[in-house]
Amino acid sequence: MAEGDRRRWDERYAARGVPPADAVAPPELLARHAKEVPTAGRALDLACGLGYGAVWLARRGLDVRGVDVSPVAIDQAREVARLAGVGDRCRFEVFDLDDGLPPGPPVDVILCHKFRDRRLDAAIIDRLAPGGLLAIAALSEVGAEPGPFRAAPGELAAAFAQLEQIAAGEGDGLAWLLARR
Repeated sequence: MAEGDRRRWDERYAARGVPPADAVAPPELLARHAKEVPTAGRALDLACGLGYGAVWLARRGLDVRGVDVSPVAIDQAREVARLAGVGDRCRFEVFDLDDGLPPGPPVDVILCHKFRDRRLDAAIIDRLAPGGLLAIAALSEVGAEPGPFRAAPGELAAAFAQLEQIAAGEGDGLAWLLARR
C-alpha cells in the first residue's frame, strides 16, 4: 500500500480513538449468521481495523489473528481486545495485504469485512481448512456508483463459486457472502 494511504488510515483511526469495550459489536454479517460460526479453532481477520470482528470471534472461543496495514488500528485493536477480556485469544499485527496473505496454517474462519482485493481470492480459498467458513463483505456497485474498491454485481458469488454458499446478498452499496469450504 502506498505510504500516503497508510498515513490516511492511521489518521482516521487516531481521530476515532479507542472505543469502550461495551461499544464493540460484530459485523452485521457475523451477528446475523452466528449459528454458522464455529466456537473453536483458528480465525484470520483481514484488514481488521479496530478488531471488532476479531473480538467477537474470540468471545465465541476462537483464537484470532487480525492483520491491518495501519499501526494505529493495530494498537487500538489490541486495546479493544484487552478491554473486552479476550486479549489472550487475539493476536494483532501490522501487515500489508498488497503482499498477499500473511503466512500461516489453515484456519476455520476468514473474516474480511469491508475490504476487497481480488488478487487475494485464491489465497483466501486455499487458507480455509476443510469445512472452514468465509465471511466477506465489501462495498458494492449494487445500489451505489461504480468504483475501484466496489464489487461488481455477482462478483463475490463468482469469485468464491467453488465454496458452498450459505448466504449472500447485494444492495445499498454493500455485497456480502457467507460460504464454507
